Amino acid sequence: MNTKEFMETNIINLKEDDLDLSSIRPKKLDSFVGQEKLKENLKIIMRAAVERKEPLEHLLFYGPPGLGKTTLANIMAGEMGVNVKITSGPAIERPGDLASILTNLKENDVLFIDEIHRLNRVIEEVLYPAMEDFGLDIIIGKGPSARSIRLDLPHFTLIGATTRVGLLTSPLRDRFGMILRLEFYSFKELEQILFRAAQVFQIQLKDDGALEIAKRSRGTPRIANRLLRRVRDFAQVKAQGKITKDVAREALNGLGIDEIGLDLVDRKYLNAIIKKYSGGPVGIDTISASISEEVDTIEDVYEPYLLQLGFIERTPRGRVVAKAAYDHLGIKYINKDLEPAGQRNLFQ
Repeated sequence: MNTKEFMETNIINLKEDDLDLSSIRPKKLDSFVGQEKLKENLKIIMRAAVERKEPLEHLLFYGPPGLGKTTLANIMAGEMGVNVKITSGPAIERPGDLASILTNLKENDVLFIDEIHRLNRVIEEVLYPAMEDFGLDIIIGKGPSARSIRLDLPHFTLIGATTRVGLLTSPLRDRFGMILRLEFYSFKELEQILFRAAQVFQIQLKDDGALEIAKRSRGTPRIANRLLRRVRDFAQVKAQGKITKDVAREALNGLGIDEIGLDLVDRKYLNAIIKKYSGGPVGIDTISASISEEVDTIEDVYEPYLLQLGFIERTPRGRVVAKAAYDHLGIKYINKDLEPAGQRNLFQ
């Protein structure tokens, strides 16, 4: 689909409230690009809930950052005609914080908790009866005179989002009615997202320019939109505001983002393993110290895309760089399995 066809069939027909200049997030599920199977499941459960006049079941979205978990939560609340309260796991520090949020919800409202895996375990215990029975147990008093009372809560839907679903405790994970994974986006899907953003921000984006940005966006809409804004700045100053393939390539090369989306930290990560540790295996803590990046940042931000590309492998002994990464970086690959034993460094 070329730019003109997409604009005619998708952008021009967007409702006015979808073209909010303060946000390029879609407001309707039909405007949300990608995640087709997930959207079908959401449409079914929303229609069923409306027909039964019940709140939605509790939902858990998981996947790498920037794929649209928060956007989907807002869309679902809008489609159901209810309010959404947005918070995050680290922001809820005490049971009283959660109690204040829950008691201020209205019937059928949506509570969205981002990074839900970072909830305090004490907070989780308070959340269990709220999710199952729509009740809140509160302890009044101290010592022998302390007593527990239960407050009834309005029926609400909890939507949790996490980048690390494995860190959720089983009791919390099992209380969600559906657990849905968001996948990385294809180039075509990212192009559609970029064309929509270009319309919102009134950017002259050509077909080949959109494809060049999409290829370097790591399959992630948030990154694609961020790169579009940076390329827009470059085009405004040096190319009369038009984003073509050559303009996008020059701008992104200047930002240190190569043709498949690897940035300076990605290459630093790969080079550290190859040059300092002979391609691995090497532990994540050692890599973290070598490149001065936090372990969580490496695992959540950089490694998912490198794993998807097949550039690294996670083994019981540590990370190993694959041949594809050597080829991309232009470094000669030595297969350790075929290397004569007398030439190996046994102390690596």
